Amino acid sequence: MKVLVNESILDKEAVKIDFEDRGYQFGDGVYEVINIYNGVPFTFNEHIERLYRSAQEIGMSIPYSPEKLKENLMSLLDANNVIQGGLYLQITRGTAPRTHHYDEAIESKLIAYPLPHKDVLAPQTNGVTAITEEDLRWLRCDIKSLNLLYNIMSKQKAAKAGAFETILIREEIVTEGTSSNIFIVKDGMVKTHPANNKILNGITRMKLLQIVDQHAWEYQLEPFTKSELLEADEVFLTSTTSEIMPIIKVDDVVFHDGIPGPMTQKLQSAFREAVEKDIQSYEKE
Repeated sequence: MKVLVNESILDKEAVKIDFEDRGYQFGDGVYEVINIYNGVPFTFNEHIERLYRSAQEIGMSIPYSPEKLKENLMSLLDANNVIQGGLYLQITRGTAPRTHHYDEAIESKLIAYPLPHKDVLAPQTNGVTAITEEDLRWLRCDIKSLNLLYNIMSKQKAAKAGAFETILIREEIVTEGTSSNIFIVKDGMVKTHPANNKILNGITRMKLLQIVDQHAWEYQLEPFTKSELLEADEVFLTSTTSEIMPIIKVDDVVFHDGIPGPMTQKLQSAFREAVEKDIQSYEKE
């Protein structure tokens, strides 16, 4: 495997991380995960824009332009001959003696590498289950930071319960999943939490809302309660790696007789069409 370290592509065995890197010691950094379809990074610009926004929000500078970063990432994909799969990239504030405060002159460090293809066709077809948990995270969930400890704790609870995801509830309001955005469908209306500091504005979430707009389907961006979640006609989640994933059961409540609902299936088809269209547009350039 080849790994991008700052602006150099190295063999995996040659990559060294300093023990005083602030990402290792404090989780002081930001990251992105991008899906690769037929060699094309889907919603590439949106992911890179969010990376730079997250970095800006934590007061961290990235020492090269978005265009140069995208060029380097494409070289990494070529070096690894990635056709189907993913791309992980993170930027930490850099290496410095361990203090909570930091010198703003520290040079940030980028690491990026390919991820194996994740086949989600079966769970997308059959649906998955979820549990609920109190949302005890900090109040800047809009920053895609390396600090994921509570997300990991909640995801592990789902895994132990045999579930796919944990849906987080803050003061009776559904915020999001541990690594996904949550949608419900009621009487044909699609609803999801508005983009603010309490959720990460997912790239797949944004892409799906664009698709819904294009088809003139009804949707609302407003908070909904746990009771509304459990009384919904359909529930689904969105994320980069899961795309549009039907949730057929939350806690002990089963939706749509335990099979993906019609609106969810319609959105899945529309999303796949959007992916194909993007791939074709990229290949013509």
